[in-house]
Amino acid sequence: MAAPRWETDFGAPGGLFRRLRAAAAEAWSGYTWHPFVQRLSDGTLPLPAFRTYLIQDYLFLIHFARAKALAVVKGESLAAMREKAAAVLAILDETKLHLKYCADWGLAEADVVATPESAETVSYTRWVLDRGLHGDILDLEVALAPCTVGYGEVALRILADPARRAEGNAYQSWIDTYAAEDYQAMARAAAARIDALGLSHGGESRFARLAADFAEAARLEQRFWQQGLDAVTGGGGEGSVHG
Repeated sequence: MAAPRWETDFGAPGGLFRRLRAAAAEAWSGYTWHPFVQRLSDGTLPLPAFRTYLIQDYLFLIHFARAKALAVVKGESLAAMREKAAAVLAILDETKLHLKYCADWGLAEADVVATPESAETVSYTRWVLDRGLHGDILDLEVALAPCTVGYGEVALRILADPARRAEGNAYQSWIDTYAAEDYQAMARAAAARIDALGLSHGGESRFARLAADFAEAARLEQRFWQQGLDAVTGGGGEGSVHG
């Protein structure tokens, strides 16, 4: 029986990305198939949970752009610096699109930008920046990759979900965004970059620390999903991964 696409599409066999994913298997699965994701798939996610997620995701994007800007500083070559500079501009443009998408869900721009960052957003984004500030480009990219590659895997898992609601799912536009080939190509490229940096920046000798960081990023992603459910249940409800 062939392995599912999400196990074969990202990273090369024996490469650093797949090794990191395997080492963080429990945390990674808890992130990419979190109850929030499952309820996106079957269309049962409460709207307030999704709106909470959308607002915090906008605030997250701002700091994601800052982390990508740090990757320009940490870049190992001029080509890498150019690539990361382009990524910063793309994310800044995405913030505008995200606000328009929020409006489609009844969220006014003024309300979105006025919302404080949640503890989950602060802890995740500042942790990524800290790893980048104190490490090199490989440390930073390993902290960033679970977001980019993980959303690609989330989309593939949803597409393969027997319980998926393919017709009349209110969240289909979100699913389509990450299932689209342009996003999938970006996720594959992010995994390939981890493989390449693993070879050029001594990934084997640093594997234990990199694996710990990769797993921590996956756990922080879990908590980012969970805050949406907590907005509905009052915290610590079904599917909670706190602790």
